[in-house]
Amino acid sequence: MLSTVDRTKSLVALPTARRRHSRAATAGPAPAGRPSGAAAEALRIIADPRTPTYVTVYANGRRRYSYWRPLDSTTGTGGCYAALPTADCDELHASGRITLGEPVVDPNRTTYRVRTATRVQPAPVRGGVTQLRSRVA
Repeated sequence: MLSTVDRTKSLVALPTARRRHSRAATAGPAPAGRPSGAAAEALRIIADPRTPTYVTVYANGRRRYSYWRPLDSTTGTGGCYAALPTADCDELHASGRITLGEPVVDPNRTTYRVRTATRVQPAPVRGGVTQLRSRVA
């Protein structure tokens, strides 16, 4: 509890700031193979072909993931670039869920197009199991 001198001889107790606990911190880690809530939302935005997503890497090493938010005619919002959480996007990139395209190099920064990683489908097994014949001499 914080105290301050309000009068010359008495102290007045001031309320302390409440600490809010994040629900994500109490919910526990996400299951293996599935991104967390914010990372899942970022992956959904990156996977949408209508929202081009980019990462800008500045000369000092700072990275910024952003996408174009289209104009919504009913609400009048959008028509601007919006940022994505860098830590979550870095986690998606490290896990191989997103890939970076060809670089566009400027003197102060390098920009990459961000896309979801294409998953390689295993080749289908044809004809089932083949029997091996052993030769008897």
